[in-house]
Amino acid sequence: MEEEEKIKLGISIGDLNGIGCEVVLKTFEDNRMLDFCTPVIFASNKTVSFQKKELGIEVNYHGIQEASKAIDGKINVVNVWKEVPTVTFGESNNEGGKYAIKSLRAAVNALKNDEIDALVTAPINKTNIQADDFKFPGHTDFLAQQLEGESLMFMVTDELKVGLLTDHVAVKDAPAAINAILIRNKVRTIEKSLRMDFKIRAPKIALLGINPHSGDNGVIGKEDEEILKPVIKEMSDAGHLVFGPYSADSFFGSDSYKNFDAVLAAYHDQGLIPFKTLSFGKGVNFTAGLSKVRTSPDHGTAYEIAGKGKADHSSFKEAVFMALQIFRNRKEYQELTENPLQKQRVRR
Repeated sequence: MEEEEKIKLGISIGDLNGIGCEVVLKTFEDNRMLDFCTPVIFASNKTVSFQKKELGIEVNYHGIQEASKAIDGKINVVNVWKEVPTVTFGESNNEGGKYAIKSLRAAVNALKNDEIDALVTAPINKTNIQADDFKFPGHTDFLAQQLEGESLMFMVTDELKVGLLTDHVAVKDAPAAINAILIRNKVRTIEKSLRMDFKIRAPKIALLGINPHSGDNGVIGKEDEEILKPVIKEMSDAGHLVFGPYSADSFFGSDSYKNFDAVLAAYHDQGLIPFKTLSFGKGVNFTAGLSKVRTSPDHGTAYEIAGKGKADHSSFKEAVFMALQIFRNRKEYQELTENPLQKQRVRR
């Protein structure tokens, strides 16, 4: 039997002053990781050499000029820049943001050109990445512009999957941003992702209420009565397994989430606080709905421990494995979709 070609996994290095490079190098310090994929890090030889020396991480790597030259069985580093950036661990500055974006742009271009199969992004700082040619609140919005599809911030583990109706939007602006079209689009994106990326054939989705106690029948805000409930009924009547709105304060503590394949929260903290509480260190941020696979760890730059060798790489490692699994699942789904006879045989 012919051996399956290893997945080429692109990695953007994140903010050089944070823990990005540390969690990347710690993940691949274990040589067994090379049995699962061919890592392609977008940075520079000198940058990686500096970081590994400062952090005391023992890894060998192979420098290349373009991702298409990556060698299986090695940690590959694409030389995106030739200069030596100044690294000041623990500081948020323009230098950190500048090189984070250089790495990200190079990685995304390689992804678009099929030089890598999937992408895992190390953490960036949403403040210092802002520039004349980069005005995005984060990875998700940039990727949505670069890659086709309806992007969705999807926080996932094997047991819990939480999507967001609104993500990097101020709390005061979130209710006004929620409308019937947005809800329908996000539900359909989650459904498609659950089928294609996670092999769930008939996904059940719970929607959380916008207001406390889902508005208490209009007593505490009318958005749930006037926007959420009509769309849920409409989609349910059309055959979608969509339920709610559920009161967010008790939904996770009562384990109600275990009755569903995914949860759709109204705004960022409503979904991410319980997600990170239940699964911190094991959670993965997956950008669902795009033409390519991208994951990232569920933490930020962690400046307070940067350069000290204390960073836990568990979430980044989970992001690597999740990207590989989603890529395989999506490939299998596409093959079955393109070959109906094979699909029928599988169903039997």
